Order: sequence, then structure tokens, then C-alpha cells
Amino acid sequence: RKMEKLEGYVFSAVCSAHFLVSCVLFSKITREQKDPYMDEVFHVPQAQKYCEGKFNQWDPMITTLPGLYLVSVGMIKPAGWVTGWTENILCSTGFLRFTNLLFSTGNLYLLYLLLCKIHQKDKAVSTFQRILSALALSSFPVLYFFTFLYYTDAGSTFFILFTYLMCLYGQHKTAALLGFCAFMFRQTNIIWVVFCAGSVVAQKLREVWKLDWAKKKEQKVTTETSVTEVKKVFQFLFEYMFCFNNLKTLVLLIWPYMLLVIGFFAFLIVNKGIVVGDRSSHEACLNFPQLFYFFSFAMIFSFSHLLSVQRMKKFFHTVRRHPALYVILTTFSVLLVWKFTYVHKYLLADNRHYTFYVWKKIFQRHELIKYLLVPGYIFAGWTFADMLKSKSVFWNLVFFVCLVAATVPQKLLEFRYFILPYLLYRLNIPVPSVPKLLLELTLYSVVNLLTVYLFLSKTFHWPQNEDIQRFMW
Repeated sequence: RKMEKLEGYVFSAVCSAHFLVSCVLFSKITREQKDPYMDEVFHVPQAQKYCEGKFNQWDPMITTLPGLYLVSVGMIKPAGWVTGWTENILCSTGFLRFTNLLFSTGNLYLLYLLLCKIHQKDKAVSTFQRILSALALSSFPVLYFFTFLYYTDAGSTFFILFTYLMCLYGQHKTAALLGFCAFMFRQTNIIWVVFCAGSVVAQKLREVWKLDWAKKKEQKVTTETSVTEVKKVFQFLFEYMFCFNNLKTLVLLIWPYMLLVIGFFAFLIVNKGIVVGDRSSHEACLNFPQLFYFFSFAMIFSFSHLLSVQRMKKFFHTVRRHPALYVILTTFSVLLVWKFTYVHKYLLADNRHYTFYVWKKIFQRHELIKYLLVPGYIFAGWTFADMLKSKSVFWNLVFFVCLVAATVPQKLLEFRYFILPYLLYRLNIPVPSVPKLLLELTLYSVVNLLTVYLFLSKTFHWPQNEDIQRFMW
């Protein structure tokens, strides 16, 4: 009990320090960039209309539902009653941005609770590892940067993490309600609500699978994903799903999420698509290389505990054991890159985003580059899957289906789309050692300081445009 109290005190101190540092950065950024920037030119005026009670006015250029604005107004109005401040102050760009600072602190708390819940059976994970891991993840550069601007990312992440936490605790009605809030922030969050429901189903399937193997007097339940194992799993799924009583059991488990998914499909029919407002720049397509970009992204941001000589040796050993499989996999990946690579006009035109330079400096150097990167994609994908081998084959199946659904239809290469799948992946892999966590936190802190520095100090102008332009994710 003393250790629990100490852990509580330490985590409270970490939360306070995290919030204080964020406030300092927030103050600096808001002083330098007082006016709305980039997508804020749509979000801020829309929130201000809601502050004025004009809920029937909508900017047709906004593509997401009004969750961010409703939550902001829900926070701002009571603050106005207490302080007596006018709406001009409370609904200013700075105060609206502050909403995300609160979400960021909430994300730190939720990440800590999720780490405690997911790894509660792992007695080797120390208090310091849990706290350090939560702090590192809350400082994840792509997410942390948007803490200081009025974007949907911090709130969207908060509600999905909260949904997942309630799901893990078996509070499925509450989880579905929070999932609705997440959907109101960003429509594609329905995929991660489905993931939560799928993880419940995966847990049930694993229990039945264990029971079946026990009846057959097998030593253990294997989680390896060999061809034989995959065949057995799909045979089991086929037999299980064609039993009415089994389906009834699953429906009773996940019915709150099912109601939400039914509501989502009703929304699709009424809205005639997933995008609200301007659809011209958000057309869905089968951009399969997005999955490869995500694997590479995940490997880079978790290299401190992902890459090692032992893991590389293990990968080459796996390739030597199954050469035909990897030849087929490489050939198939090359075909996907050849036939399904799409390049969004924003990626080629907007030099304010880092993705513009990634594409220009790497992919546009030569036509063959995108094919030469395929072996790297395969290594990144194998490493990603290898880190999740502690999870059941059913959990992995659900996660990878949701990962494909979240990344592949996106035409635009945008690192913000990778935030949620990366965090869910990172939460579910074994907790790294303290030295590796310190290296991860240091890496994230350096990247955060560098991105803030570039945003504030390395400004530039476009020809025939007097507005200041800034670099950002």
C-alpha cells in the first residue's frame, strides 16, 4: 500500500511537471502565432459561432463533425459564469487552443491507466517503467505538437483511449458512449471503436480456443502465425461463427458497440459518404503503400526498443527458413506499390508539412526508389508483428484488419492519421526496459523541441502572399 501511495505521488508530480512544461510552450507559441494558422482558420471561426449560440451555421470546408466545438463551448461557458469574462476573451484563439492542453494532460493520465491495466499481470514491469512509458507516449511528437493548436487530434485521441480503457474494464455501455464522442471528433474513429469491440470478441475466442486445446490435451496455446496455425485458426473461426448460440453470446457481449456501428452506417446513408463538408480533397482510394509507410513510421519512432542486433539476426534467420514465402511477399508488395501508389495534390504542393520534404527528398529522387524500399517495408512489418507476438492470434487479426481499414483508404500521406494505431500498438507491446524508455523519451523531447523551434523561428513567405508560413507536421 505504501508503494501504491508513492506511485500516486510520483505520477502526480510527473503530471504537474508535464502540464507546466506544456503551458510554457503553449504561452510561447500563442504569443508568436496569435492568429489562427492552417486548419485553424476553419476550426476557430466555427467554434466562435457556437460560442455565440449560432449552432445552425456551418463552414462547408470543414470535413469533421462538431465534437471539438461542442466540447470547447461546454468547457468555456461554465468558465465564463465563474470568472465573469466576456465571450471575446473566452472564445479567443488562445483559449480555444487551451482546450487541447487539457486533453493532453488527460491523455497522459489515460495512457498510464491503460499501461497499468494491459500489463497488470506482468510483475516484472516496475512503477518507474509504467510512469516513464506513459510520459513518453504522451510526448509522442506528432500528437504533442497539435496540443498547441486548435486541431481535433488531442481530443480525438483522448476519447478513443478512454473508450479502450472502459472496454478493458468491461464497462461496454460507457465505452460505446465515449466511442460516440470520439466519432463526433473524427468519423474514422469508428474503426477504433470496432477495434475495442473486436478485442472483446478476441478475448472470448481465445478462451474457447484454450478450452478446445485443453480438451485435446495439448501442452499450450500457441500464438505463432505459421501457415498451419493460420489454417487452424480460420477453421476454428468458421466452425465457431456458424453456431447460433456462439453468435448470440458475442452479440450480448458487444451490443453497445453494434448500436454505434449501425448508427454509423445510417450516418453514411444520410450524409452520402463519410466526409462532412468539402469532399473534393478527401476521396477514398486503395492506397496500399500507406500500410508500408505506417510500418516504417512505427519503426522509426520506436527504434530505441525495436531495433537490435538480435532482432535483425532473428529476421534473417526467418527469411532463410522460409525463402519462398518472403519471395512471394516481396513480389506481392512490389505489385501493390506499382499499382496502388497514389499521390495527393496537397503532398506535392504544400511545403509547410514535413511529409512534403519526405516525399520530395526520398520518393521523388528516382522512379525506382519506391520499389527499392520494399525490403525495408517488409522488415518493418515483420518487426511490428514480432513485437505483438505476446498477444493472441485473434487480437492480432482484429488489430491488423482495423489498421488496414484506418490507413489504406487514405490518399494523403499525413502522419496525423498514424497517431492512434501507433499508440495502440505501443501500449500493447511488452513494456521496454528503463534505459530504452529513457532513450525513447529523450528522442521524443528532442524532436518536440526541434519542431517547436522550426515552427517559431524558421518562418518563410510564399510568392505574392504576405502571410507568414511555418513548418509543421
